[in-house]
Amino acid sequence: MKILHVCLASPYTEGLLYQDNMLANQNIKDGHDVMVITKCEHFENGELVPISPEDRILSNGIRLVRLAYDPMLGRRSSVILKKSKKLVILVSEFAPDTILFHGLVSWELLNIAKYKRKHPNVKLFVDSHLRFDIADNRWHVMGIYFGLYRKILRRALPFIDKIFYTTEDAKIFLEDVYRIDEDRMEFFPLGGEIITSQERLALREKKRAEMNLTESDILLCHTGKLDKLKRTEDVLSAFANVPDQRMKLVILGWIPPEMKQTLESLIYADSRVIFCGWKDGEELKKYLCACDMYVQPGAQSATMENAICSGAPIMLYPHVSYIAHMWGNGFFVKSQADIEKVIRQISEFPGMLEMMSKNSFQLAKNLLDYRIIASKLY
Repeated sequence: MKILHVCLASPYTEGLLYQDNMLANQNIKDGHDVMVITKCEHFENGELVPISPEDRILSNGIRLVRLAYDPMLGRRSSVILKKSKKLVILVSEFAPDTILFHGLVSWELLNIAKYKRKHPNVKLFVDSHLRFDIADNRWHVMGIYFGLYRKILRRALPFIDKIFYTTEDAKIFLEDVYRIDEDRMEFFPLGGEIITSQERLALREKKRAEMNLTESDILLCHTGKLDKLKRTEDVLSAFANVPDQRMKLVILGWIPPEMKQTLESLIYADSRVIFCGWKDGEELKKYLCACDMYVQPGAQSATMENAICSGAPIMLYPHVSYIAHMWGNGFFVKSQADIEKVIRQISEFPGMLEMMSKNSFQLAKNLLDYRIIASKLY
């Protein structure tokens, strides 16, 4: 089967653990011919940077094509519309059996719908990640979501086989903003690559040895673009208030300039805190296996699913979309005081972490296995 991923709204970056990567990788593993069409940006050390158009075969067999947006009245218009006249030409040449159009915010959804109309045997799926907390709340941008993109989707809707929502928040956005009926939608969760308990143990032992940690040390892991929404400052402050020397905190990610002074002063004030900067997917997985708890009390992060797939217990803010991910495998926290309370509890009763790890593995098998998620495209 030929499977096409259209990612004009997302910066496909090799080596990361995002949905674009993991889903296409699983399609290849399942024996399909896979093409990814994306925009001319990718991440480098946590920052989004431009990259030239390209068309090449990746080491795993995926054909990756980067398309520049068509020039419009100005760069802002080009970025908003995400239009590329070369897209349909490439689609026609590839002749896919299945198309997954990632994200609803692109003019090209209209052209893909026209292609589907001419080729009714092609399966066309669209997924949506957009939530109210990540949508820009400025009136003129929200006006685009309510206006232009909704009109595009309504015109394309008769030719779309299914609209996937990746989180419960995304479903609410689809209902409230795009006015999509529930029977047109299906849950398509962000997932991960589930490793075995034996693989986890091997990666854990090796990484902890590199970090000079003993088995009695309790390692917390916090990751991502460490802006204000990630609440890294609260994590560091809460951690500092629990003086147990067995407790360690590893931070992986990129610190924006506006947070640099605040976070670095807290990081370097506590010898138990280890800052490792930005890591690619494979290296990140090793830290997730090495840790005793994944800590993300702020904005939602795609790393959360991968942490669960690595058997890590979790400490999360109770977002609506995270309710399904808490299954005896961690704690919900809202405030700095909540974070500190959980760290103290772990310090006093570290034995609870073993059962939480087992529960994370079980939840991953039930909900987050990309082998099962990808099968919905087949």
